[in-house]
Amino acid sequence: MAPTDRFVPRFAAEPPQEGLPYGRWAHRLSDLFYGACAQLDGDGEDLGEPGDIAWYPDRTYGGRTYVPATAPTSTGHELFGYVSFAPAGQDGEPGDFAATADVTAETAERHPEWTIDLTDEAIASWRGEEGKVASIALVWGRPLVAGAAIATAELADLAVDQCVLVEERFTLIAPDDYRGDLLDVKVFDRDGRELARESLYEDDGSEG
Repeated sequence: MAPTDRFVPRFAAEPPQEGLPYGRWAHRLSDLFYGACAQLDGDGEDLGEPGDIAWYPDRTYGGRTYVPATAPTSTGHELFGYVSFAPAGQDGEPGDFAATADVTAETAERHPEWTIDLTDEAIASWRGEEGKVASIALVWGRPLVAGAAIATAELADLAVDQCVLVEERFTLIAPDDYRGDLLDVKVFDRDGRELARESLYEDDGSEG
């Protein structure tokens, strides 16, 4: 195989290992996520009461497992974030739990032009050639088109991660903003036909 001119980490995160959280495990994660949401400052804006949490597939990278989440609020906002933890050790229990949360008014209901509802957070960085640095992005979302079965993250049309949809949701971990290249997310049907794509960035170059 010939050398590549796109030297970046590809498929560096473990694929999902568990189903979406349920039962006691979901309650434990929910308490952590709602706790992080309770710390948000709306700058005088009424953020409303949080609704039910939608969990997304788990992904493990750099020795931590990330379980993203979103939840609507009673005032039409959306809470988003994730719970992370160290995978189970010798005692069989995960540990070192942490949760982060934020809020947005930019929801899919307010943007009928969206084809994929995306959320992303930088969780690490990766140093590449000549001191250039990529942001390692945790990306989660759901397609807003019918028939999607798998999602990919692509950097300059090079697939760097993929995730089979679980209950119409996906989670990706991939390098972003490297050597001028920005991450795109695409969804495909079971036959490999592309159904939709979205950038993590607005057309004007600002982060979405």
